[in-house]
Formats: sequence, C-alpha cells, structure tokens
Amino acid sequence: MTAMRRALEFLFTRALRSRLGVALVIAVLISGVIGAARLVAGPGDSGDGLSSRPNRPITTVDPTAGDDGMLSTEAPPSPVTRSGARTPEQTAEQFAAAWLGRPGMTAEEWQAGMRPLSTPTLTEKLSGAEPETVPAEKVMGSPTMRERTETFVEMLLPLDAGQLRLELVASDGGWLVDVVDWERP
Repeated sequence: MTAMRRALEFLFTRALRSRLGVALVIAVLISGVIGAARLVAGPGDSGDGLSSRPNRPITTVDPTAGDDGMLSTEAPPSPVTRSGARTPEQTAEQFAAAWLGRPGMTAEEWQAGMRPLSTPTLTEKLSGAEPETVPAEKVMGSPTMRERTETFVEMLLPLDAGQLRLELVASDGGWLVDVVDWERP
C-alpha cells in the first residue's frame, strides 16, 4: 500500500505540477473527447463532406438567359449631341487648343480658357496646374473618337510630343472634358 501511496503523491505533487505533466493531461483529455465524439456519431456516409463531387456543373446563371459577358460584338451607340451644341470633336479640339495655351499666358488665363469646356471636377483638379507644365506645343492632326456610350466618349489627339487622351461626358450644355491624360510616344 505504501508503494501505491508514494506513486499517487509523486503524481499529484510533482508530475502534474510541471509543464510536461499539464501538457500530458490536456492531450489525454482531447483524445478522450475526440474518441467519445466518434463513438457517438457512428459510421459516416462517404457521400457527405467536402470530398464528394457534384454530378453536374454548378451554375449561378441561367444558361438560357442570353449573353451576360462584358465583351460585346455590337457596335457601341453613337454619341448624342443636342442641336446647336458642341460635338465631342469640337469640344476636344477647343479644349486641346486651350490646354496647349500660348507663350506668356498666365495660369489664370490658361485655366479660364479650359473652364467652359471642363466638368467642375476637372476644373478643380487643374486649379493648381501651370501652363508651363504642358509637355507639347501644337496639335498634329484631327482627333480620333472611341465611342463608349451615348453620353461618354474618349478622344485621342496627336500632338507634337505625344498623344492627348480626353474623356468627354455629355451634359445639358453639350460635351465637357472630364479626364485629361498624356501619353508619350
């Protein structure tokens, strides 16, 4: 009996108070919980769970509903211009001339020339810009239009030092430039 008493004393006074003893007790408890859960759950169905595959493709769109893709084979709609208003081409040419400016022009004069051809958002973005920062001096050809929608087009103007890309939107008073981008050759 004394041997049993000594073994229990050793277990509770030394072994279970060490880190190794605590880790061993936790491992035994976890194994017991997992084993009990498996006994209670019974045999599993092999068709359930993540390993089963569907017998047909999973679809989230009705295949008979038509084309839902981004790419379209149809031509984009032509831009609409009110009678008497500037066309996108006219707006792009006038804006390019104002953007290129002229020698000796002040920043206020330069911005005032672009203001009636720009959206309020673009006018605000250009508020701190200077005409000296424009990297080109003259237009080298007529603009090329990329029609996107009835109220949105992209215009490309060849300049002496690159290409000016303008995004125009239709407004009540005609077309206005909303984005200016410069592309070097």
